[in-house]
Amino acid sequence: MTPPLLEVAGLVKHYPVRGGAVRAVDGVSFTLARGETLSLVGESGCGKSTVGRCILRLAPVTGGQISLAGKRIDDLPERHMRPLRRHMQVVFQDPFSSLNPRQRIRDVIAEPLRNFSLASGAALDARVVELLDQVGLPASAMHRLPHEFSGGQRQRIGIARALAPAPDLLVCDEAVSALDVSVKAQIVNLLLGLQERLGLALLFISHDLAIVEHLTHRVAVMYLGRIVELAPRRALFAAPRHPYTRALLSAVPLPDPTATRERTVLRGDVPSGLAPPPGCRFHTRCPAAFDRCRTEEPVPRQVATEHIVACHLDVSAGP
Repeated sequence: MTPPLLEVAGLVKHYPVRGGAVRAVDGVSFTLARGETLSLVGESGCGKSTVGRCILRLAPVTGGQISLAGKRIDDLPERHMRPLRRHMQVVFQDPFSSLNPRQRIRDVIAEPLRNFSLASGAALDARVVELLDQVGLPASAMHRLPHEFSGGQRQRIGIARALAPAPDLLVCDEAVSALDVSVKAQIVNLLLGLQERLGLALLFISHDLAIVEHLTHRVAVMYLGRIVELAPRRALFAAPRHPYTRALLSAVPLPDPTATRERTVLRGDVPSGLAPPPGCRFHTRCPAAFDRCRTEEPVPRQVATEHIVACHLDVSAGP
């Protein structure tokens, strides 16, 4: 069996504050194979972007382990981490603030090539032109400044920059959430095409389940710092097992305006990560909660092939 490209085991990230710590990520585990897309989904504040930042070593981890291509990276000193950074790159959420407004596009895309000593001179320019072509932009774009492009075009430039060092892993942190609907579809199709041609592994962080359904292989649903359900795309969208997953899916707009579905409206607000509730963290909002949920934390268990759920209910029966 081929080992995973990325392996995350018991990842913990706490942010110290006066009087305690915000438990942003609290024991997250998953793997990601080469050429696979795994989507991390959940409401704002669930910790999904923090997971991405920890994997990229943009934030130090509190506990757990992260391995890339079999090499543990969560505890590597920065001098040893730097050469590995070319193998994992990121596409940020905001295509406007993620590009230096004073740099021409040639220099934006060439920066990682220079950082890792991958190209110089004529070879560097040729590589920039190649990358622009891969994301659907003309070679003439390299001489322009970021403000001369639309949001969708800027995100294409951000993708080209991320592809420059030929990474194995691409972390897309809400990469399409700031774009118009039609542009979202274009960027998603671009990512799918690039993944197929280049064999990229994608960690796609999003709250948009309609987009996720279109591009992912597996889905991990997060709530208050923990994964509550992890399953292949078709299994999760056809038969979600966790009450939180069902609530999220019930809120996805239907393409047919005449169609209806039963909506699950969650009561209350997401609890604070500073003082998560005891037992199941979702019990304060769960429509199916019972006494055990309030006192005992559910252990993730496999309910079907590659389908894991952390819930006290008899999830094996399905919806």
